[in-house]
Amino acid sequence: MTSLPRKTFRPARSGSLLTLALGLSLGAVPSSRAQSPDAIIERAASVWSNVRTVQGTFEQTVSNPLTGSTARSHGTYAQQRPNHLAIHFSSPGSDAVVADGTNLWIYLPSSAPGQVIKRRATERGSAPIDLTGQFLDSPRTRYDASAAGTRTIDGHAAHGVTLAPKDGTSSPFTRATVWVDDDDSLIRAFDETEPSGVTRSVHLTTVKLDAPIDRGTFRFAIPKGARIVDQTKG
Repeated sequence: MTSLPRKTFRPARSGSLLTLALGLSLGAVPSSRAQSPDAIIERAASVWSNVRTVQGTFEQTVSNPLTGSTARSHGTYAQQRPNHLAIHFSSPGSDAVVADGTNLWIYLPSSAPGQVIKRRATERGSAPIDLTGQFLDSPRTRYDASAAGTRTIDGHAAHGVTLAPKDGTSSPFTRATVWVDDDDSLIRAFDETEPSGVTRSVHLTTVKLDAPIDRGTFRFAIPKGARIVDQTKG
């Protein structure tokens, strides 16, 4: 489920949704317990580079300090790299973000009734075409990494790595913490702060790797009567 867009978007599941920790178990992977933050995130990036498709479910919490509001959502995601993505929210029930390989369609009736935003699917930084690519794309070059402790997620021991964009680096977040599984280097969850101050926490509740995904999953049907805001021109 780039990070997952905000249900709200109000807006969340970024750039960076889900934007979210998905890796491929390559067999015996060295434990994170003895690794530096840079080594942990590099290993996660190496694992992710071998993934072609991923699908599963997510939970998300988005908090806006300006309004004092907190929104929680959940749903499903499917991704086929490099630029196909489908995020469908079960709550709110009609919200969706779909990248069809050429265009990105953002339909969030919970916050913008009757409106569909259309963007280029290859436009980086504007929306999460890759749930975790924002964290795993050349991490040593783009981010300063520091240790963020440990936690257990769905029975998996994980180490946290906090990423701060280096000076001059374009990023959809100002600070993020990713939680990397000690055994298989999957990112099980991530927390990020956007330039606006909005914070987003995404938990990837299920992850299925490299299974075939029907191409129809990435087709967006424009709702009847919806107004299209075309941002691909100009």
